[in-house]
Amino acid sequence: MHFAALLSVGESVREPVRYYRTNVEGTLSVLDAMVSESVTRFVFSSSAAVYGDPVQTPIAEHHPTRPINAYGETKLALERALPHLERAVGLRSIRLRYFNAAGADPDGELGEDHHPEIHLIPRAIEAVSGGPPLDVFGDDYPTSDGTCIRDFIHVTDLAQAHVLALKALESGAPSTTLNLGTGRPSSVADVLASVERVSGRPVPARAVPRRPGDPAVLFAASDKARRELGWRPHYEELDVIVGTAWRWHQTHPHGFAGART
Repeated sequence: MHFAALLSVGESVREPVRYYRTNVEGTLSVLDAMVSESVTRFVFSSSAAVYGDPVQTPIAEHHPTRPINAYGETKLALERALPHLERAVGLRSIRLRYFNAAGADPDGELGEDHHPEIHLIPRAIEAVSGGPPLDVFGDDYPTSDGTCIRDFIHVTDLAQAHVLALKALESGAPSTTLNLGTGRPSSVADVLASVERVSGRPVPARAVPRRPGDPAVLFAASDKARRELGWRPHYEELDVIVGTAWRWHQTHPHGFAGART
């Protein structure tokens, strides 16, 4: 299973060469080593960013792939390389297109600890916990409330899909590409409202200009993963996902280094 990559859409627009070197060249190095050691199964972390601006929603795997940022382009480049490796050396792969991974371990052991933090839910939690106001990148999108719409999938459900994908490959399943999302669209404004409900506090926020490379709407049709892997997300409600993140940040106010005992 290969998870390593640079993943910030905005940063990829500013530093595309760095993203191609890390995401494409780095992954090709891993694949080259796998071929040398006769490893024949590969679970790849791809992204909904490969779709670009959707022409229809929910987005199924057959949707056109037209990335609008370098991050999505690097993921798509690797997806396109994998069938060639299968024909050449028999490397079977399952490409998992993540939508927006979110939440924290329900047992409270694992959560998001990035420096700087770039993800919406932990940044909103930082804002209600005394941090700087949350920057909302664009409030003029063609959506019901003007903010971007995304599909938030809990990390535990994401992890379970990887276990099922590996088991499928071990059982001889063919290579495939699968979306991982709940299929429930939530806007940035919906997320802020959820954080306020869970925390009982208002989220200090301010609208700032859009970021280049951000599609207005991304949410998944995940029927194929449900059918082929027997996968079912267990944490579908936005407040439940936010609640796990809130509890983790309350016990880890400064990340892993500052966990409360």
